[in-house]
Amino acid sequence: MARTPSNMLPLGTQAPFFELQDTVSENLVSIEQIKGEKGTVVMFICNHCPFVIHVNEEMVKVANTYAEKGIGFVAISSNDVKNYPQDSPEKMKVHAEENHYPFPYLYDETQETAKAYDAACTPDFYVFDADLKLVYRGQLDSSRPENGIPVTGEDLRHALNCLIEGRENTQLQKPSIGCNIKWKP
Repeated sequence: MARTPSNMLPLGTQAPFFELQDTVSENLVSIEQIKGEKGTVVMFICNHCPFVIHVNEEMVKVANTYAEKGIGFVAISSNDVKNYPQDSPEKMKVHAEENHYPFPYLYDETQETAKAYDAACTPDFYVFDADLKLVYRGQLDSSRPENGIPVTGEDLRHALNCLIEGRENTQLQKPSIGCNIKWKP
């Protein structure tokens, strides 16, 4: 398993605009449409990455918990589907339905959105405040496949609690580790 870390986009960065097709509804979805009243979580994931599979259940739990608290969620897959057909939009739809994703699962065919976010790996998490300014980027938690640490979502949950409560997040923000985004040649 390749272990690629997040690039750690600078805090305060304005969320780059996107409008991508949701593989489940087939509608175009923009960041403005999924933006939450208190904040927004943008997640770069894919179907086949063992790091994403490892945290899928917790991602769904976090989204279900915090959507009720004014946080919007979206997942984006930017992988090259020509060389990685298991990440095709058709298979993304099946994956989203099987994992009960409560958020849109968007396909970034041109990979321009991943580049705009300086995304490097799957999973890669970004938290933006109500004004779409970056307040957190990095890991869900310290659990990785085969490291024996339970999946709790504690880093992302802490960042979201700070945002909702209006507190500064002084906790060290650690890069996510996962499979590299499969860039087109």
